[in-house]
Amino acid sequence: MTDALQPQRESIHPVDPRDHVATALRDIARGEAVDLHGQTITARADIPKGHKIAIRAAKAGEDVLKYGWPIGRALADITVGDHVHVHNVATRLEGVEDFAWTPSPPEPRREARPRTFQGYRRKNGRAGTRNEIWVLCTVGCVANTARRIAEKANQRFAGRVDGVFAFPHPFGCSQLGDDLTHTRKLIAALASHPNAGGVLLLGLGCENNQLKALLESAPEIDRERLRSFTTQMVEDELEDGLAAVEALVEIAERDRREPIPVSELVVGLKCGGSDGFSGVTANPLVGRIADKVADAGGTPVLTEIPEVFGAEGILLARAASREVFDQAVRVIDDFKRYFIDNNQPIYENPSPGNIAGGITTLEEKSLGAVQKGGRAPLVEVLRYGERVGPHGLTLLEAPGNDAVSSTALTAAGATVILFTTGRGTPLGFPAPTLKIASNSGLAQRKPGWIDFDAGQVLAGVSMEQAADALMDLVIETASGQPTKAELNGEREIAIWKSGVTL
Repeated sequence: MTDALQPQRESIHPVDPRDHVATALRDIARGEAVDLHGQTITARADIPKGHKIAIRAAKAGEDVLKYGWPIGRALADITVGDHVHVHNVATRLEGVEDFAWTPSPPEPRREARPRTFQGYRRKNGRAGTRNEIWVLCTVGCVANTARRIAEKANQRFAGRVDGVFAFPHPFGCSQLGDDLTHTRKLIAALASHPNAGGVLLLGLGCENNQLKALLESAPEIDRERLRSFTTQMVEDELEDGLAAVEALVEIAERDRREPIPVSELVVGLKCGGSDGFSGVTANPLVGRIADKVADAGGTPVLTEIPEVFGAEGILLARAASREVFDQAVRVIDDFKRYFIDNNQPIYENPSPGNIAGGITTLEEKSLGAVQKGGRAPLVEVLRYGERVGPHGLTLLEAPGNDAVSSTALTAAGATVILFTTGRGTPLGFPAPTLKIASNSGLAQRKPGWIDFDAGQVLAGVSMEQAADALMDLVIETASGQPTKAELNGEREIAIWKSGVTL
């Protein structure tokens, strides 16, 4: 046997003993032999890194398993050694499904290591990880005004707070129904965020999203740390804005970090640009952090409802009560109907980048994505724009879009976001956002984007060791250490638009 045909160890990675497939940890050439627990498997095609190789045969029409769950049905007979991808596996998803509530005994609470972060205690009892001034706007007409005020304020008041940031958007006028409600709820929730030591809220005056109505819908806003005006009613909106920011800075600069238990931490869980390694490395690693936070009494928040499709059973089985189960089913079903009502298939996912990275179906993507939620019981379900209440794992209604869902996480109260990625993105959001690479190649190629390399768990570092290191980074970030996105000035919001524009 030639050297090229000698079995190569640690070349493929299966997840569950029931699986039909394993993930290629490197490019595997056609005819190359690889070893799996003493079994030699010969590749019948070129298998790109991150893609799947068949380790068990499947007949046409049979379910193909990964993570121990179906990721689709075989379109043709699959032989051991085949490349398993979009050419021979298709989704099983069709429409709204029926789910039955089956009470299960709660998992015993694991003892968490007592930890604290250096945060800011707010008047309403919530804890922030930053002490910033946020400039928000009711309508896109004053978006650039908000930017100009923040830019000049950062120059004028540098070093007195953690920064002055504008979060403009293009909406707030010519909106109806849910779109107007979404815009109003999101801006109101951001204005109540504990990372904002002060908020300047700008209106225009003639928009649908009236400033008065927005403020009336946001009782949690600390009015002592709020300044607002409509720009049509002042002579110089720039100078008035700077004066308002100065007054807020004078209040916020007196705030000091103090030790706050991890039970007060709200951690957003997000994935973007997933690849074939996301469900093997980064997402289960973040799931460990979600469990650590939940075990400590904190609040991990999972979102991206379309990336639950096909993996609903895993999440629903952990509902802490019948009420939570029913709420989760309604959110998932409503999102499926949203697709159907717009004449779109519910499985119009994964994206081209996901497919190039080795993900074949939405079920595969979802089964990897839900691992970010760890194993904690699901205790709360939030609709878009709502804010977290009780401590514990929470499911938040939002689409899969990176900017829209990460903004929704921030509005829900996330003070740190863990963002896993297999493809990479420079995006950042109002809450400090840690980018976690699913593969070491991405971490090495884009060190200016990536905060943590989860690919190390395929190179000898145990998942537990990596989770401890990532948890340390979460604590450091919550205590003020800037993320790569913050250092790069990547901070933005996006609001969910689903209806008619006048």
